[in-house]
Amino acid sequence: MTTQRIEKSVGSRDVTKRRWHFRRIRLISAPASMVSAQNSDGVPRPAPLSVRYELLTLGDELLLGLTANGHLTFIGAQLGRRGALLQRNVTITDEADAIAAQFRESWARADVVITTGGLGPTCDDRTREAVAEVLGQKLVYHPETEQAISERFSRLGRKMTANNLKQAYVFERGEVLANANGTAPGLWVEQDGKVLVMLPGPPNELQPMFIDQVVPRLAARGLLLDREAYVQLRTAGIGESALETKLQPIFDRVGDALSVAFCAHQGAVDCRVSSPSGRLSQAQLEAIAGECAQLLGDDFVGYGHDSLARVCAELLRAQEKRLAVAETATGGLLAHAFNEVCGACKFFAGGVVCCTNDSKTQLLDVPECLLLQHGAVSDEAAVAMATGAAETLSSDYALAVTGFAGAAETGANGNPVGTMFVALFSPAGVWSKKLSYPGPRATVKVRAVNAALDWLRRELLRAQRGAALPERRLSAMQ
Repeated sequence: MTTQRIEKSVGSRDVTKRRWHFRRIRLISAPASMVSAQNSDGVPRPAPLSVRYELLTLGDELLLGLTANGHLTFIGAQLGRRGALLQRNVTITDEADAIAAQFRESWARADVVITTGGLGPTCDDRTREAVAEVLGQKLVYHPETEQAISERFSRLGRKMTANNLKQAYVFERGEVLANANGTAPGLWVEQDGKVLVMLPGPPNELQPMFIDQVVPRLAARGLLLDREAYVQLRTAGIGESALETKLQPIFDRVGDALSVAFCAHQGAVDCRVSSPSGRLSQAQLEAIAGECAQLLGDDFVGYGHDSLARVCAELLRAQEKRLAVAETATGGLLAHAFNEVCGACKFFAGGVVCCTNDSKTQLLDVPECLLLQHGAVSDEAAVAMATGAAETLSSDYALAVTGFAGAAETGANGNPVGTMFVALFSPAGVWSKKLSYPGPRATVKVRAVNAALDWLRRELLRAQRGAALPERRLSAMQ
C-alpha cells in the first residue's frame, strides 16, 4: 500500500461560531409585501413581518439548565423561513402565577402567542389552567382526546393511569391539535383578534405538530407566507468574507431591491437572498440565486437546507456507489451524519470507530508496523484506515478521520491539539489531508466531519462529470 499526501490546509481563521451577518439591515426592519394584503375572503391581513410573534417556553428544567431551549431556535427558524420574525422569547417557571402574569403581558402586546410545555398529566403541568383563566375560558372534557390517549397506551402495552385524563380537557372555544407522538394534544385558540398556539414540551412531539399543523394554519390566515421568504444557497469550502466578495458584483448589479444575509456554520456558509420590499419576484430571486450558484462552482452545495451528508447521499445513490467510514477522534459522528439520512442502507455500508491501535489492526487490517513508524495520527494512518474500511466493508468510497480533538489530549509528533487527518478512498485513488482546527473539542470534531463530507462531495461531483483527475493528484499517485 502506497501512502499519499497531497494537501495540507490550516483552518484557524475559519469562522467557528454560527451567526448571521446582515448585509442590509432592511432584511429585518422593512415591512414585507411578498404576500397579498388580503386573504381569499377579502379581509385585509397584516404582512408576516408586521405580525408580532411572542414565544413563552415553560419549565423549571429550562431555567435550571437541565434542558437546552431548543424550542426557541426551532420555532424562530421556522417562522423566519416563512417571512415572520419572532419578536420575543421569555422562559418562565412552572408556577401558575408566573405563567398567568407573563401570558397576560404577551397576550396584550402580541398578535400570535406560542407556548411550549406544561400540557402533560403531572402536577407541575399548569399551563392550560393558568392560560384559560386569563382568557376567561372554561376547560371542557374532550372524549376524542381521551380515546386517543387510551389507544396510545394500548399500542405501547402500558396501563393508563387516571392522571392522564387531565390532558383531555381543552378550551371551550378552541381547537385541538392532534399529537401523533405523545399524549398531550396541542391547543389552538382565536380570540380578541389574536392567535394562541399551545404545544407540548417534548421536541419529538412539538416539531412535527408545528410543521404539519401550525404553519399551514398560520399561512392560511395570512400570518405567514405560503412559501419560504427567501432563497438560500448553501456553500462549503469558502469563508464568509470571501463568499461575499465573490458574489458582490451580482448583488451590486441588482441594487437595493435585494437584501442579502450570510450565516457562517462550522466549515460552511449559507447565503440568503430576499426582497422584503416585494420589488423582486420569486422568479427573479431564483434567477439571482442561480447566477450565484453558477459563479461559485463546486463551492455551491445546494439550495435550501439539505445537509452535506444528504447531498453526498444523493450523489452516491445517483452513481450507485457505496460508502464506508472509519473514525477515531470523531467517535462515530461521521457515521451518524449518514445514518440520519433516510434510506441510508442504500448507500452506506457502515462505519468503524477504532480508538486503539489494536482495534485498527484487528478491524481495519492497518499494519502494526505502519502505526509504530508514523503514529496513529498521521497521513499514513488515515490512508490505511480509509483503505481498510473500503476493503472490509466492500465499498466504492471510504472516509477516515484520525487526530487530536482536544481536552485530555496533548498532541504528538509535532501535531498540536486540533490537528486532524482526513483520508478519502475512491475508485480513482486514495489521498489524505492535514487539517488544523484550534478550538473546543466539540467544535474540532464537527469541523473535521464537515471537511470530510465536503471532500467526498467534491470527489463525487468530479466523478459524476467524468472529469479527469487534477495534475496535482496525478503526480501524487505516481
